[in-house]
Amino acid sequence: MGLFDSKPEAQNSKPFQRQLIRRLVASWLPCLVLLAGCAVGPDFKPPETPVPPAWVGESPPPAAEISATVSSAAEVARWWEKFEDPLLTSLVERAAASNLDLRLAEARIREARAVRGAGAASLWPSVDSFASYSRSGTGDAAAGTGISGARGASGSRETDIFRAGLDAAWELDFFGGTRRGIEALDADLRAAVEDLRDVTVILAAEVALNYLTLRGLQRQIAIARENLEAQTRTAEITRQRFEAGFVSGLDVANARAQTASTASAIPVLESQVREAIHTLSVLLGSEPNALREELEIQGPLAPVPPRVPIGLPSDLLRRRPDIRRSEARIHAATARIGVATADLFPRFTLTGSLSFSGDTLASMADWGSRAWSVGPGMQWLIFDAGRIRWNIEARKAIEEQALLAYEQTVLGALREVESALVAYAKEQEHHQLLEEAVLQNRRAVGLARELYSAGQTDFLNVLSAQGNLFLSEEALVRSTRTLSLNLVALYKALGGGWEG
Repeated sequence: MGLFDSKPEAQNSKPFQRQLIRRLVASWLPCLVLLAGCAVGPDFKPPETPVPPAWVGESPPPAAEISATVSSAAEVARWWEKFEDPLLTSLVERAAASNLDLRLAEARIREARAVRGAGAASLWPSVDSFASYSRSGTGDAAAGTGISGARGASGSRETDIFRAGLDAAWELDFFGGTRRGIEALDADLRAAVEDLRDVTVILAAEVALNYLTLRGLQRQIAIARENLEAQTRTAEITRQRFEAGFVSGLDVANARAQTASTASAIPVLESQVREAIHTLSVLLGSEPNALREELEIQGPLAPVPPRVPIGLPSDLLRRRPDIRRSEARIHAATARIGVATADLFPRFTLTGSLSFSGDTLASMADWGSRAWSVGPGMQWLIFDAGRIRWNIEARKAIEEQALLAYEQTVLGALREVESALVAYAKEQEHHQLLEEAVLQNRRAVGLARELYSAGQTDFLNVLSAQGNLFLSEEALVRSTRTLSLNLVALYKALGGGWEG
């Protein structure tokens, strides 16, 4: 066998080709893996917003203790239980199960999750299947012209064509545009989750605010009726003294005027009670009068919890859902800069197709009727008049807007907590002073009645003492209600109302 015989050379060429292919794959595979692992555009970094080390308004009020550390997340997450009112707890839990705003927020989460799943599918190849059947024919005249290849033939010609196959395409995400898009969709999903939590916080606060307002109004009605009863007795005594000739008709008129004035406040309070019941019913996803029988019965005004854990300002950034939602929106905006940047680079795709065709279904099963193609493709936009770069600048501006909105949300949250702390502490002082005022006014009413009965003072002092007592008692009830509402506002500002 000679040195230049072609047969041994042909046999040796196959191992050489396989070795060459292995070397090419070994040399290019790391590059492909590196390209597949990189993603253009900036990486997201959580924003660093300076917050004060402690709350300035954290001065312990006289009748309550404000703790600087949260002993347990449940203390803030389920703060309404601290009021020790089973009906309040029941209303909050029922609202969480049936409120329409919550259900709407849950639907948005499902939407965001589905959109994210659709976006993640772009990382995988797509395969289309197709099948077709057609029947074609030529008439007598066309057949006679030799269109079918047989010149001078007579009669029509008909043909059946069956086709079936697969088309596949896979865009290789070398520069991370698709992965940046999925990253943005992940952030959108987190934002939707935080939106649900924010709605939960608002809902719990709204239920508690309306319930405590309702109990406060009912207590005001009870006080008004108690005072009306006492003033009615005084008016009757005055009438009897007038008939006996001890007082003038002016005292009788003043007594009746005071009674009518007190009675006139009751219908207004009853209207406000109905409005609170209607609001609570709608918050629970029911028609306005659904809770009327349950809530029209007067109940006690829930006592204020003795301890209020507020935590540190730095905890607020991790606790409040609106801050967490703003951070997620920054992340989404940052990732979409990468999506826009990826358009500057070429797109690589792998395509392939396999089809079978024949004039009968049986002939399609013949391997010889196949047709196939496979190969890579590249597409690179050369000129677009700056559209891609302008789009990148627009995405950067959107990221800047999201960052500014985040900072604005943080400042607003700090303001809400500081204001709620001050309002809660000052209302405590106001409440204590009103308690003393009610005590002294009750003494004044008793003394005025004794002196009036003994004829040692005029009726004007009795009316004045009774009026002052009614006003101070009503103010005390309003202060008790306001104290509870301020505490609810504080818990809401702290982001309480949801559990991780």
